[in-house]
Amino acid sequence: MSTVRYANAVAAIRAMENSLLSRSDLDQLINAATKSERDNIVASKRGAGAEEFTLESVWETIRGYAPDCRELEILLYKNDFHNLKAALKSMIAGKEPQGYYIRPTNLDLDALYPALAAKEYEQLPEHIRDTAAEAYELLTRTLDGQLADSLADTACMRAMQRAAEKSGSTFMKKYAQLTTVCADIKTAYRCSRMKKQRSFIETAVCGSDELDRDSLVRAALGGAEGLLTFLENTSFGDAARMLAESPAKFEKWCDDVIMELAETARMEAFGADPLAAYYIAAEAELKNLRIISVCKESGTDRDTITERMRKLYV
Repeated sequence: MSTVRYANAVAAIRAMENSLLSRSDLDQLINAATKSERDNIVASKRGAGAEEFTLESVWETIRGYAPDCRELEILLYKNDFHNLKAALKSMIAGKEPQGYYIRPTNLDLDALYPALAAKEYEQLPEHIRDTAAEAYELLTRTLDGQLADSLADTACMRAMQRAAEKSGSTFMKKYAQLTTVCADIKTAYRCSRMKKQRSFIETAVCGSDELDRDSLVRAALGGAEGLLTFLENTSFGDAARMLAESPAKFEKWCDDVIMELAETARMEAFGADPLAAYYIAAEAELKNLRIISVCKESGTDRDTITERMRKLYV
């Protein structure tokens, strides 16, 4: 895609940012007494006759403006590898996988299951092809779904880092690195709490330039307290403190650092970074709406809902 065409895509995204929810809008939603009131608040922001706001619709819109922008595909790698895991587990269980898939995705979901069943891995995109073969062999040999999941999750992080490096985008490299850090810390913490053996942890932790894999594995083997102490002496001390308080606060920290990264691309006039940042912003907004809906249904108090809100792009 040419620089001019990128500029046109970015200009279109800038206009779309006006329909994203603001902090004031979130406050109104939190204060709203009924679902009908919340729906009206969102509808007034989107505009009359607006199509349903989903990640699928956001992705289709972005790709409509930038159909040849390959680096954007990295944003969907997590969905791709989730769908691979869903298809493999469905195959083992003799179930249809369609209800377990996540969209949007880079994969042809109609072709995924048949390709796996026939072991025709060459039909799959390159970034997931080898992992499909390895995970299939591991799952059918051991029937250990957790180990197969760990293999696929680690492969996903590595694929993201490789693709981001190949793209040459500093933004996408940082996105892949931060995504890996968040996944690795969460995995290492779970392994430390469950007292997993070294072999499992080494399979489950990816590693990155931001957080060394071997050091993280050693820290996890020392238990949860040892892991948190290790993290406190890295640049991710805030993550350790959030994790020590609760997994939910750590999850929020992860979402917020990704959003802070997205904000760095907001004023860019060219390139794919603003397009990726808008997708990340939409993802955060939809997560906030889900949190509000679930909390309202369960009777959660206003202050708690406010604390759980993710950072916004606008």
